[in-house]
Amino acid sequence: MKLEKLYHALIDIGIKNDPRGKAEVSRLLREEKDKRKSLKPKDAEFYDPDRLFNPFADTRLLNGAPQTNVRRVIAGIDMEAPEILLAYLLNRDFGRKIDLVVAHHPEGRAQAKLADVMAVQADILTSFGIAVSAAEQLMDRRAGEVERRLMPINHTRAVDIARALGLPMLCVHTPADNCVSTFLQKLFDKKKPVRLKDLVSLLLDIPEYKAAAKLQVPPKIVSGSETGKCGKVIVDMTGGTEGSKDVYARLSSQGVSTVVGMHMSEEHLDCAKKANMNVVIAGHIPSDALGLNLLFDEVEKPEKLDFVCVSGFERFRHAGK
Repeated sequence: MKLEKLYHALIDIGIKNDPRGKAEVSRLLREEKDKRKSLKPKDAEFYDPDRLFNPFADTRLLNGAPQTNVRRVIAGIDMEAPEILLAYLLNRDFGRKIDLVVAHHPEGRAQAKLADVMAVQADILTSFGIAVSAAEQLMDRRAGEVERRLMPINHTRAVDIARALGLPMLCVHTPADNCVSTFLQKLFDKKKPVRLKDLVSLLLDIPEYKAAAKLQVPPKIVSGSETGKCGKVIVDMTGGTEGSKDVYARLSSQGVSTVVGMHMSEEHLDCAKKANMNVVIAGHIPSDALGLNLLFDEVEKPEKLDFVCVSGFERFRHAGK
């Protein structure tokens, strides 16, 4: 598989699973094209052309020729200096022929623009009954906080190492998160777990969460009790990073009883508890791994890839699910 084809396939699958719907994503891409046409020459110099076809600012081909043949990838949740050096050593000393480094968490210019993908959270909140104006204003404030937090980071460290060692590299964040969010929301909507323990049991039937439980990091109820009723469930697993802490009271007022997330800060959890909401933490790394696996399941339909799995990732195939 050509690297460029793989990159575009990951984007297409992310769009297919985007909670905003394909029509809305297409509208946003049209807006982006109009914006590009209106740029002055001095501003066009700094424009990222990937924005014309890729609506996910945290997903980018970071290094490597687009026509590179990809057969074996080394994939993980965080692919930084140690993992990239490992890929180089596997090539040099062990004959593994790693063609591509795939990171889930964004690096380089994708990390720098992480806050841009948070707008999707406003659309998710709107779908659960929160007024669009309130949802957008809450998320705009939070996105500003995230953008400022990312500004001082040395974004290019890992990408610079991949470039120096001649290793192609890409990161795929929101498309994977879209996959896991859509997958779990559909699961809970279909199965309709009655009590929180039933919801946790559904998670433990999924191989990524089962594997995490064996490593002593199972899904955990952090607000509510095992026998508490789930009520209306929202899966909060896409949109870059944690949203506004002020959404929980608004979700509760719209009849949402349970939030299922990858992770949650203490400040956000306190707000959820004050809103009398149930919270189940499915697990950060297994949720990310599930999203990657669902992505790769789709990518591999025309042709299989070989995987070297590191940094919290294990390849499970979900055929027929």
